[in-house]
Amino acid sequence: METPTDDDTQRAKDRHDQLTRAPEATEEDAAPRIRVSEHDGIRRIDIDPDAPVRPGMGPTGDDAVDPD
Repeated sequence: METPTDDDTQRAKDRHDQLTRAPEATEEDAAPRIRVSEHDGIRRIDIDPDAPVRPGMGPTGDDAVDPD
């Protein structure tokens, strides 16, 4: 894995500040939601299994929202 640069550090700080700026925001809102790893020159990006919001199909069944 690459060593973080000053730009990386600043981006992380800016992200944290943006995600915790709202009046009712918590530190948990700024928690990372992805994990990046690199093995044998291949970069892998995984959704953190503990992420409260995950990409996907969304709700289905009785809790699905009609887009119209």
